[in-house]
Amino acid sequence: MTASSLIRMLAAAFLASACCSTSETNVYEGVPFEMPRVQLPSIPSRSVCLTDFGAVGDGVTLNTEAFAKAIDHLAGLGGGRLEVPAGIWLTGPIGLQSHIELHLDQDAVIVFSTDQSLYPIIDTNFEGLDVRRCLSPLHAEGATDIAITGKGVIDGNGDPWREVKRRKVGDDTWKTILKRGGVLSEDGSVWYPDEGYMAARKTAGSLNFQDQSLDEEWIKTFLRPVMLSFRNCERVLLEDTSFQNSPCWNLHPLWCKDVTIRNISVRAPHYSTNGDGIDIEGCENVILTGSSFDVGDDAICIKSGKDADGRRHAKPCKNLIIKDCTVYHGHGGFVVGSEMSGGVENIWVSGCRFLGTDVGLRFKSTRGRGGVVKNIWCDHIYMKDIVSYGVIFNLYYAGVAASDKGDDDTADVQPVDETTPEFRDMHMSDMVCSGAKQAIFVNGLPEMPVTNLDFRNSIFTAQKGAEVHFAKNVTFDNVIVNGEKL
Repeated sequence: MTASSLIRMLAAAFLASACCSTSETNVYEGVPFEMPRVQLPSIPSRSVCLTDFGAVGDGVTLNTEAFAKAIDHLAGLGGGRLEVPAGIWLTGPIGLQSHIELHLDQDAVIVFSTDQSLYPIIDTNFEGLDVRRCLSPLHAEGATDIAITGKGVIDGNGDPWREVKRRKVGDDTWKTILKRGGVLSEDGSVWYPDEGYMAARKTAGSLNFQDQSLDEEWIKTFLRPVMLSFRNCERVLLEDTSFQNSPCWNLHPLWCKDVTIRNISVRAPHYSTNGDGIDIEGCENVILTGSSFDVGDDAICIKSGKDADGRRHAKPCKNLIIKDCTVYHGHGGFVVGSEMSGGVENIWVSGCRFLGTDVGLRFKSTRGRGGVVKNIWCDHIYMKDIVSYGVIFNLYYAGVAASDKGDDDTADVQPVDETTPEFRDMHMSDMVCSGAKQAIFVNGLPEMPVTNLDFRNSIFTAQKGAEVHFAKNVTFDNVIVNGEKL
């Protein structure tokens, strides 16, 4: 098949799929694995208005107590909908309870206060580790049947919490950031919100796990929260709402079951450190459709815990359908890892667009993680102006690249045990990538190669073609790079 005929075939397939919305009835059509129907939350029909509990939407009055009273009132009745009307509603953390729906009017804006005293430091889980960090602005623990709906906006007010690297922003933005106060690194390349944050960062390096001897209250800014943390919840719905400007990750469903996310928007400044869009971690039975992401780190991320903590929790992320989503800025469009120690399986990504992301499809891990990632299907993916790789598998994440000595080099082979990550049984088809530094890069481990990886009916325009290291059973069927078949 020629490049032009392949393009026509893919275009026809895209138009056919575009004519059908990802409705509840057809989202399962064509799923390549056994997928249970995801259950929606059951919420009683009663409703109350936030203003009935003394709230004032002037952007100045703190409404933490009003939100808490309204939710407690509904919970006492067995649940219902909390209506948030037009206005700007400043508040501290909001904790959802079972059978509660938070519904925002399209002109409603919830803005979380930057007063750190409102966010106590709690035992939680972040980046796959059991750690202590600040309570999330939106949170629920062990709840069933919860929802956030409506076309309003939820703003995490995250700028005062985050460090900023000078190289990531222009002169005008940098001047604005310096006016906030804070402190600079010795070489002036990083702005930190305060001395405690800078001290914690020095002990943590590029990670977010600091020296545990540091006083928590002194480094509280460094322990910044993800904006939404739903943990151990069942039957969750996020629909139509815009989430933006989180202190850290934006949305983090953790160890949840039956999660439906549709038609949401997630935004974060392009320079936001750890500004992930959504991190679906250790969850089971998830549908994500019709949503857009424009963020500062990975956009749609699949995780299942990190190293020993992840293996001990043993919460795999499985049975996910991701369809009809668009990613603009982001380190990766669709990402698995690098925290995948509990395992990842049965994921279908279809009909998605990655426009200007650093990487399109990104699979990453490293020695020490353990875990198995398998049964991943990605099809009808459309990528444009990708900064680095259209598709990458890197099992040396944040470490050494593929061996300069070639795949016959055995000096780096390590024993295989529970800490060895395994990636296998991946299927990539019907992709168009218009512009990338490299089309495909596969970098497995010599002791555990990436196995059973196939690419079909795809076309790439890139500076480099495909490069494969430490992999078995990698096939290319009708894959064209710069007009030539692989």
